[in-house]
Amino acid sequence: MATMAGSRTQWHVYILRCADQTLYTGIATDVDARVVKHNTGKGAKYTRGRLPVTLVYQENLASHSDALKREHAIKRLPLATKRRLLGGDDKSGPVKNSPAVARKPLRVTGKARTPGKRGV
Repeated sequence: MATMAGSRTQWHVYILRCADQTLYTGIATDVDARVVKHNTGKGAKYTRGRLPVTLVYQENLASHSDALKREHAIKRLPLATKRRLLGGDDKSGPVKNSPAVARKPLRVTGKARTPGKRGV
């Protein structure tokens, strides 16, 4: 996306640490404004119940496509590698989304039924 001066918009990948110590990764053109949005409950659904969030990592990229690719790559990293990326010790205490605690999310494929209200 070009601006009036003809230069390209700078994209960023960012990582937030939520109040429950989990990590959230996203992309934005204005990271500071995006963090404010997260902290006012108007950001991603994931962060709404985990406020406040703190910016712990930011990386500049040339294009939206590059930012999406890097975001995807970061999300696939093991937690220990993410901790090293953030400059922390990969053996520091338990984190809620560590492999020992992490659970595979349930997959909802249809409407939930209310018990006792079938085929009436």
